[in-house]
Amino acid sequence: MTRAMFLAVLAVTSCGASSQVATDRGFNARARALDGDTVAVDFRLQGVDAFESRQLCERRGNCWECGKAAQDLAAKLLRSSTADIKLTTTSTYGRPVATVTVDGVDLGERLIRAGLAIPEAQYLRGDPPRAARYAVAFSRAKLDRAGALAGRWIEPAKWRRDERLQCERRSR
Repeated sequence: MTRAMFLAVLAVTSCGASSQVATDRGFNARARALDGDTVAVDFRLQGVDAFESRQLCERRGNCWECGKAAQDLAAKLLRSSTADIKLTTTSTYGRPVATVTVDGVDLGERLIRAGLAIPEAQYLRGDPPRAARYAVAFSRAKLDRAGALAGRWIEPAKWRRDERLQCERRSR
């Protein structure tokens, strides 16, 4: 998801004449060339673990593409307006970590509220207000049975370690 998200951010920020790119803060990351003068870098959202793009969740006894839904929502939000990206001083999985807001709305919080990501409080110890917002968004998503929270799901970290729902094992 982060790759698609960054590509969308890159496209949005490179299209607008009023877009500004911060030049005073560098970071180390793996990059790839999209063409001769366009470079893409992946980064992870701070304090958020969204369902993986190929991850399935279960609702009413059937598997559905919750990871694709998370990716689609992030892409839709990033296409809608210019994103404000703030890099942190940390990295996970070899990628820089950032917070992203679109039209003043925190992208991670929006994914959590939609039931398409879970908060990772251990990565938000230095940002208690964000941790509190994410916790509230997750509680509301559970109450509303939003997205994957309407059925059964596996934490993305466990899914990355090959844990699967029964319906996923049947569909292989």
